[in-house]
Order: sequence, then structure tokens, then C-alpha cells
Amino acid sequence: MSGLAKYMEDEGLATVAIALVRRQAEQMAPPRALWVPFALGRPFGTPGHPAFQRRVLRAALALLDRPQGPVLEDFPDDAPAAAAGPWRPPFEHAAGEGASAEAVIEELRALAPRYRAGVERRGRTTVGASGLAPEEAARLLGRWLAGDRDAAPAGMAAADALRLAAEDLRAYYSEAADDGDGEEVAAWYWTGTHAGHLARALRPVCMADGEAAIRHVGDFMLIPEGYRD
Repeated sequence: MSGLAKYMEDEGLATVAIALVRRQAEQMAPPRALWVPFALGRPFGTPGHPAFQRRVLRAALALLDRPQGPVLEDFPDDAPAAAAGPWRPPFEHAAGEGASAEAVIEELRALAPRYRAGVERRGRTTVGASGLAPEEAARLLGRWLAGDRDAAPAGMAAADALRLAAEDLRAYYSEAADDGDGEEVAAWYWTGTHAGHLARALRPVCMADGEAAIRHVGDFMLIPEGYRD
């Protein structure tokens, strides 16, 4: 989106972006951007808080008063907490476990009834961008972690396969646990599941790769900033 904004500005259309990954916005330097400290997928913060969301929108639109950029400003406040309510994750493991495709596949099978029920209730799913079944996506990440650089499906770049397979797994778990608040589900996924631990184990492997596109996936795409350490 940052690159697209530059092209639009060159054609005379003023733009402003809401950035969820500050480092990426710094590197891309769009004409005007507001960084927000919210969970990925929630550029306006927690659902159900329209007054707060209007504040975010007004702060972003106020950047249009800047005649030239690049401008990158930080939104000063965290998103409001979600409405309190009991939520228990489907399962949770000890920290540090889970860098194994087979462990992830066991989780996928355990989550399958909840995932199918969620898809039926919503009438849609975001899983499938990689073109792989979830178990195949887990195996791809596991093979890559083991050093198999030829694990990508035929006709797909390795970097794209890694990114999309990781996104499909995260979407599957999130949709299976959609009775929880988004931030609760994210914390559970990254710290309490084998899938999250597999992605965390894969990141340094990608960061050390000789291909720039794969290093970029490891640097920006696999793990949200708050869960990298």
C-alpha cells in the first residue's frame, strides 16, 4: 500500500495510510502514514468502540493537511480493552514446544470441528491463499525448518509459499477460536500452540537465508512484532 500511495500522489491524489508495522512504514516511507499500536488486522482498534475508532480516523485524515512528506506519526493510545468475558483457548502447551509439523497436524485435527462450525456460521473462510490444505501447509513449514529449500509447490516462489502457508495456518487457528477476542486469540496462537512455535522457530532460519525475499518474509511476515522475542 505504501508503494501504491506514492504512485497515486504522483498522479495528484493525496493519500494517507494506517500502518500496523512501523518498521515497514519507516522503510517504505509513504507520503503520509499514521502508525497505530494495534493488533494486526485491526487498523482502527477494538471492535465495538466507535468513538475511539473515529479518533483514529480523524488522526489519519489530519495528516492530509501536511503539504509534503514523507510523514510518519504515531497514534498515542492503545486500543480499548475488549468487553470482559470468560474465554478459554481450545488447548495450550508449555512455552518452547511445538517446532514440529506432526505436532501442528495433531492440533489441526483437534481444531477441525470448531473450524468447520465457524465456517458454517460465518459462511466464509480466509484459509486457502497458499492453495495447500492446512496439513500440507504445516508439512511445508516443517520441511523448510529441516533445511528442505525445495519444499515449495511447483510454480510458486519459495518466499510466497512460506508466507502464504504460515498465513493459512494462523487463519485456521484464529477462525477455529473466534469466540475469543482477537488479541486473546493472537496471544494464544503465538505462545500456546505448536503452530505458533513452529513459525517462531522458522523465523531465524529465514533471516539467515541467502535469498533476500525469504529474509524479508522472516523479518516482516512470519511473526508480529510483539511476539518475536
